[in-house]
Amino acid sequence: MSRPKPQIILESVNKQTYKAEQILSADAIYSVYFEGKPINLRTQHTLLSYPGPKYKKVSFSNPGHAFNLAERLNKMFKTDSFSVFKLEQGVEVTEDNV
Repeated sequence: MSRPKPQIILESVNKQTYKAEQILSADAIYSVYFEGKPINLRTQHTLLSYPGPKYKKVSFSNPGHAFNLAERLNKMFKTDSFSVFKLEQGVEVTEDNV
């Protein structure tokens, strides 16, 4: 079964590189939570300080990616506390009122 075509909302094409940036619709955002609370995820080398920590994604527009990450983290930390939350609405914020 093939993947359904995404609905393109906006598109901008760079005339020099011919690359297109497309804004696609999404039903929701799926985010991995720990014990019901939002998290960040980072990796870093334990012996070297260079290049520094790398932050990884924990929110996805595809639920499969979120479920795979939650399952992997639950196995890694030997717990069942990582779960996936479906985010359909939110409160709009600005930099001034965060």
